[in-house]
Amino acid sequence: MLGSLPSFARLEAELGKLPGIGSKTAARLAFHLLRTSDHDVEALAAALVEMKRKVGFCQRCFHIAETELCQICQNPLRENRKLCVVQEPQDLLAIERSHSYSGLYHVLHGALSPLDGIGPDDLKIPQLLQRLEQEEIDEIILATNFTVEGEATALYLAGLCKERGIAVTRLAHGIPSGSDLEYIDAGTVQQAVTGRRDF
Repeated sequence: MLGSLPSFARLEAELGKLPGIGSKTAARLAFHLLRTSDHDVEALAAALVEMKRKVGFCQRCFHIAETELCQICQNPLRENRKLCVVQEPQDLLAIERSHSYSGLYHVLHGALSPLDGIGPDDLKIPQLLQRLEQEEIDEIILATNFTVEGEATALYLAGLCKERGIAVTRLAHGIPSGSDLEYIDAGTVQQAVTGRRDF
């Protein structure tokens, strides 16, 4: 039925290309936009076009930016001898929201995954090594995800950094604050026990 409405079907197909959007959600969004005022739809379209034209990646850390350097890299108040390595810009934003870190970042744009053909040169690892040569970094904080790929990436980077005499730390992981032990999966409990610290 909707195939006879090519403009609606096209919108639905384009929305379905977004991550996490299945066909049902794409249809719901398309119907929502159909009911939305022309002004709001035009504002959304303009925002998409403006973002695509203006936003790129920082030439230093590869976070999102509208200028050559992102706001974090331009900030003289950041601790410039600490470097937190994350997989994606979204991970950087999550750390920033916590207000727990005041150093610099490096965004890899992915994780090592030999099975998917993703090696070091497919990520921003060569650029990270170049930064380590050019900048005075005392500590690398590995904040890759706690997945098989994230752990492999952290292990690989730790080796490269230690070869250069740079201290390497890894984000702590384990039981979330406010959680009951009985509801935590065995793998998380094991990580928490293994990674226990002095109290």
